[in-house]
Amino acid sequence: MSDPDHPKAARADHEILDVIRFRWSPRAFDATRDLGVDDLRRLFEAARWAPSSRNEQPWRFVVASRTRSSASFAALLASLNPTNQAWAAAAPVLVLAAVRLRHERDDLDNAHAWYDAGQAVAYLSLQATAMGLSTRQMQGFSPDAAAAACQVPPEFAPAVVFAVGYAGEPSSLASEKHRVAETAPRERRAIGDFVYEASWGKALS
Repeated sequence: MSDPDHPKAARADHEILDVIRFRWSPRAFDATRDLGVDDLRRLFEAARWAPSSRNEQPWRFVVASRTRSSASFAALLASLNPTNQAWAAAAPVLVLAAVRLRHERDDLDNAHAWYDAGQAVAYLSLQATAMGLSTRQMQGFSPDAAAAACQVPPEFAPAVVFAVGYAGEPSSLASEKHRVAETAPRERRAIGDFVYEASWGKALS
């Protein structure tokens, strides 16, 4: 998506990068278009360069392709709740992001692991947008089922499952609620609602 008039283009109050304006999270994916390995490498190269506490890089990703690893894709898809399964089945790729919760170097708790993994996925999402791809992250999944499907070792915790592919037509979605959501304008809090200067509650001047 590169159309500034598209309903999902961010109506930004201040100038921001186009890759941020045009990033959004569709449910409708084009089931006829696959992702190549080179595309996936570019996405994870972006994630690779996200910042992390002590350069720990506590994130790991398990990729399940609908065409190249169909059994793994089916198992990861089955870990999603039924509402997510209904649309995610059309995505060419599902990815499980997992987080190591203790530092490798000294086995101390890594209080920033979840935050750092989130940054890695955010970098990947922006790279996807720049490539004309879309991602949608899902909280609605069973961590235990996803861990079993992807053979995640016990020192890692499943964080999120996300779909990657090309955005499809809203009409392909079975749920009317989801079809409407695909074209509804995006909304965000105003900066004044969450940015303060000098002390809490004081608007940024």
